[in-house]
Order: sequence, then C-alpha cells, then structure tokens
Amino acid sequence: MPDHDPLIFQPDGSLTRLHAIMRALRDPDTGCPWDIEQDFASIAPYTIEEAYEVADAIEKGDWPALQGELGDLLLQVVYHAQMAEEAGHFTLDDITRGISDKMVARHPHVFGDERRDKSAQQQVQDWESVKAAERAARAQGGVLDDVALGLPALMRAVKLQKRAARVGFDWPSTDQVLDKILEESRELVEARDTLSDAEVAEEFGDLLFVMANLARHLNLDPEEALRAANAKFTRRFQSIERALAAQGRSPADSTLDEMDTLWNAAKAQEKRDAAE
Repeated sequence: MPDHDPLIFQPDGSLTRLHAIMRALRDPDTGCPWDIEQDFASIAPYTIEEAYEVADAIEKGDWPALQGELGDLLLQVVYHAQMAEEAGHFTLDDITRGISDKMVARHPHVFGDERRDKSAQQQVQDWESVKAAERAARAQGGVLDDVALGLPALMRAVKLQKRAARVGFDWPSTDQVLDKILEESRELVEARDTLSDAEVAEEFGDLLFVMANLARHLNLDPEEALRAANAKFTRRFQSIERALAAQGRSPADSTLDEMDTLWNAAKAQEKRDAAE
C-alpha cells in the first residue's frame, strides 16, 4: 500500500483533507486510473449534474440529502482545482482567495463605508454596476461576451436578454412580446408543413427564446415556472395511475379519453384542496 498523506485519514481534516484525497486520487503512479484519465471537459457534465441534484434536494426539503449533495458539489470544485494546479493554471487557494476578494468588493454596504439601509432591489442594481465595472476592467468589448456558454439554454436565454436590455435592446412592453410569440407560433406551423427538420427546430428555438423573454418581462423565472409545471404534470399523472390501479389496470390498459377524464378529476380535486 502506498504511503499516503496522514491528513487523508483525519476525520476533522475539513477542506484540506478533501484536497489531499483528490491529490492522491490524481497521483499518476498510485492514484485511481479513472480519476487520472479525467480532464476538465470530461468532469464538467458531472459538475452540472451535481448542481441540479443540490437543487433537487432543496426542492424536496430533504436536508440530509442536501448535505450529501453539497459534498458532491464541493468535490467537483476540488477536482477542477486539482487539475488546474497540475496544469499550472491556478490552485484551490487562488479560488478561495478570488471569491473572498470578490464578495468583499461587491458588498461595500457590509464590508466598506457605504450605507446598509438600501432595498434589496437597489443592492441588486449596485451589484450589476460593480460587475459591469469588472467586465470593463477585463477589457470585454461585447455586451454579451461573458454570458457563459455552458448555462442551461433557458437560463442563458434570459441572461442574454437581460444583458441586451441594459443597452436598450428590448421591447418596452409585454404586449409586443406577446405579438412576437404569435408571430413565431405562426412561423413554426408554416415550417412544420413546408420546411426541413432543421428549419423546424430553428423556428421552435425562436419560439422558446421569446417565451423566455416574456417570463423576464413578467418578472418570472422561466426555469422555476417550468419546474412547477413538471411537478404538476407528475402529480396529476400519478393520480391517474393510482385511480387506474384501484381498478386493477394501468395507463397502458386504458384509453386516452379515460385518462383525460381522470386528469380532469385530479385537476378539479387540486382546485378544491386549494380553496379549502
């Protein structure tokens, strides 16, 4: 058995212990073959997946699960930091120093001499001003330059639109956004009947993009709204399954009309429950 850093086996080693474990896993001579083979691109999907699993635990209110998922997400940070250190890019200490400096700089009303008696909205505006100054200092010329490519598409659409709106590229009212939705819907129908699959996909993307814009104009989070719709669909479909199971059947054994009737019954029951 190779000689490992004693810190690896110390239960109270905290973040430094985790870092030591990752160094050992990535050791080219004695580490784990799978971990040694990984790079930033191969690990990135796991990082995204772990972030979603954190959100899922929060959505469910499952605090023991959240503890575990946050640990998995922290491991991803340490993993990327170790690979970066090996390549000579930066270290875990650089990461923690950088985010700490950023938090202090972006909260002058807490750590500096600015007044703290601001509304949350004013603090958001101040935050955006600080970020804009940081972008300017990095000599980013384009308005959209640092909107991350790896964001979920719906989230990135909203960020792109917000960034463009800061320089006046935006519809002034929701009425114009709704008109655009009707226009894009008509174009999608026309594309379905006359154009190629690639062109249909393009028109569908345009419609989703405008729907994201409508959410922004309504001060809604489209990702959150869609998650709620997913949860509602799941809840009502499971009600259909339970009702059919009570009859000794499954959805595969029933007709669409039967399932639609059960769906409407579940919907009506939800409305009655909400009214009580």
